[in-house]
Amino acid sequence: MAGKRNEYASMGVCVAIGIAIGAAIGVAQDNLSLWMGVGGAIGIALGAAFGVSGTRDEGEGESPRPPAE
Repeated sequence: MAGKRNEYASMGVCVAIGIAIGAAIGVAQDNLSLWMGVGGAIGIALGAAFGVSGTRDEGEGESPRPPAE
């Protein structure tokens, strides 16, 4: 259960950072609604990518070891 909680927390942090960056760009470009949406979408994508990157099963994706000599 702790793994799921950590995954959701990283998603929330990424979305919050994305919206904050989008809001800053939106204020600078005078188009706040567009850039907050773009920042939120980027935050969701990054949160999903970070959430998936830490969920590998043990032994998955590892190359076989050569025989000991």
